[in-house]
Amino acid sequence: MKYVLIIMLLFPVCLFGQTGAIKGRIMHGEEAVSFANVGLAGTNLGTASDMDGYFEMKQVPAGKYTIQFSAVGYKSNKQSIVVQPGTVTRLNATLESTSQEMDEFVVTGTLKETSIRESAVPIEVYKPVYFKKNPTPSLFQSLQIVNGVRPQINCSVCNTGDVHINGMEGPYTMVTIDGMPVVGGLASVYGLNGIPNSMIAQMEVVKGPASTLYGSEAVGGLINVITASPKDAPRFSFDLMATTWGEINTDVSTKYRIGKLNSLLGISYFNYSNPIDNNGDNFTDVTLADRISIFNKYSIDRKKDRVASLGIRYVYEDRWGGEMQWSPEFRGGDSIYGESIYTNRYEILGNYQLPTTETILFSFSYADHHQNAAYGNTSYIADQDIAYAQLHWNKKLWDLHDVTLGTAFRYTYYDDNTPATFSPDTADPHNLPNRIYLPGVFLQDEYSLHEKHKLLLGVRYDYDSRHGDILTPRANYKWSPNDNNILRFSFGTGYRVANIFTEDHAAAQGAREVIVKEHLKPEQSYNGNVFYQKFINTRFGFINLDASVFYTHFTNKINPDYTTDDNLIIYENLNGYAVSRGASFNTTWNFTSPLVIKLGATFLDVYQVEEGEDGIFEKHEQLFTENVSGTYSVSYSFQKSNLKIDYSGNLYGPMKLPLLQNDKRPGYSDWYSIQNIQLTKTFPKGWEVYFGVKNLLNFTPPPYSILRAHDPFDKKADDPVDNPYGWSFDPTYVYTSFQGIRGFFGIRYTMK
Repeated sequence: MKYVLIIMLLFPVCLFGQTGAIKGRIMHGEEAVSFANVGLAGTNLGTASDMDGYFEMKQVPAGKYTIQFSAVGYKSNKQSIVVQPGTVTRLNATLESTSQEMDEFVVTGTLKETSIRESAVPIEVYKPVYFKKNPTPSLFQSLQIVNGVRPQINCSVCNTGDVHINGMEGPYTMVTIDGMPVVGGLASVYGLNGIPNSMIAQMEVVKGPASTLYGSEAVGGLINVITASPKDAPRFSFDLMATTWGEINTDVSTKYRIGKLNSLLGISYFNYSNPIDNNGDNFTDVTLADRISIFNKYSIDRKKDRVASLGIRYVYEDRWGGEMQWSPEFRGGDSIYGESIYTNRYEILGNYQLPTTETILFSFSYADHHQNAAYGNTSYIADQDIAYAQLHWNKKLWDLHDVTLGTAFRYTYYDDNTPATFSPDTADPHNLPNRIYLPGVFLQDEYSLHEKHKLLLGVRYDYDSRHGDILTPRANYKWSPNDNNILRFSFGTGYRVANIFTEDHAAAQGAREVIVKEHLKPEQSYNGNVFYQKFINTRFGFINLDASVFYTHFTNKINPDYTTDDNLIIYENLNGYAVSRGASFNTTWNFTSPLVIKLGATFLDVYQVEEGEDGIFEKHEQLFTENVSGTYSVSYSFQKSNLKIDYSGNLYGPMKLPLLQNDKRPGYSDWYSIQNIQLTKTFPKGWEVYFGVKNLLNFTPPPYSILRAHDPFDKKADDPVDNPYGWSFDPTYVYTSFQGIRGFFGIRYTMK
């Protein structure tokens, strides 16, 4: 009997000794394949990968197996493995895409979820993993590796900037969060700062007008930042990065659930407080900043998966740049030059799907932005409120028409201490805040002519309380002769009312006086583009190619004139027309080996034609616009060691810069390239460590970019000995950051 008892006691041990485990990760190039199926051929044993591609199978009997991997949008993969008793077999699998990029879902082009393949509007999608190739403390800086999109530095002292799409300045780019236009006006230079990276699900870019759905001001393009769903986000994550210049950035997010309420909280903190002057002009090379952003997003579980979400964001920033000896007690004075900006910003945005049988969505947003700035001894204090509400109904008719009908209302309040809001009543001078009402309606029909042909027609009508009726139609046509070739044609119009002091930082900074020569008429634009996309599956990998040509014609264009008078910026409507045209291409190579290469280039011809005093029309090249630009990234993963290397960068051709009279500085910038390299080591249980070098070539603009940096208040401007050419202090000769080479190190953790 005792032998039977011993056998019974030892049997579980023996059984455990005859089993093992399998662990690994499933990847597509550098991206994890989420929720892939994993199974052992000829058995009932199987599992699925998690959101980050990791999988684990326990209690697998020892022996030889064929393990199979499969996922939607990928080719199945098989491997032979041997499971040893009492050990863990580790392996990584790579799945080859079957045009997976085209099966990603987007919402920006049509206000409804659709795959890239089916969309009649060409849309580019960028996931957070793409921006991790070159980690930055803000989404604004991350855009430097997006082809055709350039983050432009507009001030060499305080380093504020905007986003150019296909050569068109920042005011022509609409930035939305979850489709809501909360980023605009005063926030146009700060809107992409302070969005916690952990809160971003993806970014969608539309190059070309998107006025029909998003309002008449989406002239040059649209950047829609889609925040993560509280349901799908990791339970907890943080990302801490520091550079050798002393920059520190921290992103933390966590989610929780109370009953049917899901919440995702993200906090981002950035600090840089180490003044550096490597070019010897006694001005800070990079603006010092202390910024915190808190973003809380809520969603409620509802019947039939109806949408109900609310997002709240708060951003505070204290930034300054200027002479190295500047400190806050000199703020607003004329002894030590500094540009100091305090920003307080609140945002609320939400979506609610009505409990009806029809698909009706109500969306709303509100943003309150307060800015207190001192540019030398010039004060700029401004408040802006933007409220937006939209109701739209989506309906499929006869399986051929996908109709969207909507109405929207936008209210903008703006007040500052500049002539922009002064009352014209000289007898009773007082501030007269701007109040702008913009109601509108829009209609769109996506008509499936054939399985290979789709036509999208849309029109929007707005009534601007300042200028009256605005009509912005658009048309898109998609032809897909087969699954691997897509051709798209688009046409659209745009309409924009310039808000000089809220959109153009140079107008507010005080280095030059602003002159508005006339009552500015609204700008109008007409845009057309052709977009071609091709997908190639080869024995060594998957290739995605796309190319486009675009043309935009402006009437009543408003351009700042820096050249007529060195001390003025003159605004007036162009007596002629302006053109932005060009071509771009992108290619992505996902090899069967863990190598991914992405290349892009954009060629631009941006100019204006204006009638001179002699009646002859003259062509002028647009300032701060490169003729050619390129982006590139190369990523390789060493799967056995869980090590990845990313090399990324950009290339920009010369751009015309503003000069003063008798200016000795070159009229064009140099060719330049910003290149970065990074190594990332992945550890078990969600840990990552990364480090690298930014700006490998140590490129910076020339040290003479700030003219007469030694006399920023022009106290000796009339001295013929000190200033024989009659120059004045000028910080507008800037096209990129003065920040040179630097190392960085970071650590990430994600709790599944």
